[in-house]
Amino acid sequence: MPLNELNAPPMAQQRDAHEVLRVWAGDNLPQQCVLQTTWQDPFAWGLLLVDIARHAARAYANAGDLSEQRALERIKQGFEAEWSSATDDPRQVHS
Repeated sequence: MPLNELNAPPMAQQRDAHEVLRVWAGDNLPQQCVLQTTWQDPFAWGLLLVDIARHAARAYANAGDLSEQRALERIKQGFEAEWSSATDDPRQVHS
């Protein structure tokens, strides 16, 4: 395991659990992600992305950097900015 890799959550030990998304980012580097489509309906990804945003907002609040609400607002602003004017051109990455 690379030194900068996050630990798997406890759920990873469950027989029916599987990883669906892994994202890597760095200073002045493009993000790279690998994912499994997992669900038949892409609608599920919308739910997952909102859940991830809420987890991130709570993490900022727990770190004392921002309130959870303010962090969520900033995440949403970033989402809307990227949605309207993409800064990245997704390319398939094989893992």
